[in-house]
Amino acid sequence: MRRVNLGGQGLVATSLGLGCTALTGSYGPADPDEAMRVVLRALDGGVSLIDLIDADGEAERLVGKAVAHRRDEALIAAAPGAARWEGRGCVFRPEDLGRACDASLARLGMERIDLFVVDPGAAGAPIEETMGAAGLLQDAGKIAHIGVRGLDGNRLRRAHAARPVAAVAVEYSLWQRRAERELLPLARELGMGVVAGRPLGRGFLAGRITSQVQLGPGDVRRLDPRFSPESLEAELLRLRDAQGVAADMDVGMGRLAIAWLLARGGDIVPVPSTRDLVHLEMNLTATGILLPEPLKARLARAFPLEED
Repeated sequence: MRRVNLGGQGLVATSLGLGCTALTGSYGPADPDEAMRVVLRALDGGVSLIDLIDADGEAERLVGKAVAHRRDEALIAAAPGAARWEGRGCVFRPEDLGRACDASLARLGMERIDLFVVDPGAAGAPIEETMGAAGLLQDAGKIAHIGVRGLDGNRLRRAHAARPVAAVAVEYSLWQRRAERELLPLARELGMGVVAGRPLGRGFLAGRITSQVQLGPGDVRRLDPRFSPESLEAELLRLRDAQGVAADMDVGMGRLAIAWLLARGGDIVPVPSTRDLVHLEMNLTATGILLPEPLKARLARAFPLEED
């Protein structure tokens, strides 16, 4: 699998990562043994970036066990999450970062997180304070690189000026292209990589979700307005146009969506989340798909860049 530089600070990842949100039930029931096999198979398939940014503490424990004897193969990305798991909400102040990092390290059974992704605008704290707190963790060797999320262009510049940012984590897919307006060009200008979360639109782009009734009562997608009955009806019309491109290429729509992201640039690492070995294998094969320009244009017409 192709290796890419996430930013200019020596952070090297494979062109495709593994998202871990689905491993512990956020998108429906998950079997822990199967989830463990998914992580191990991802490593076997050459994946290095293991994305725990939106995952829970259970996923951190599972991944920690899975990679315990293969730590040098895995690049662990995590974010402050202990307060959410302790039932206190998920907004972090700068002074909370150390405790959150220590909690994640304990669950992972590791001494260092490779990419620690913070939201410097959270809790109304000055961006410089949050980046300074993250920098202290970096100086202490608890994290190797700092990533950010939840920022617009101006605040991203401020964060990077306060402490070098290796990567920006953002939702980015054929279905959600807003990052192309400002964030992606600026990340490239500043020499940052991009961790593209939800590259399959939480399963929508794979064509597996056609009705909200398919989502169980604990499925987080029920809280996403894009999965409301009214929204899905309209979005499925656009998806059918894209599925026509997939049919012409004789590939699955999910693989095509990942291939589209990979074609957007070598500094973008999609991190599709799955709890299923079959789906993982499909995702892995997407790295070998080359998209002709005319088909890229057809996909862009099906899912144009969103208006502000």
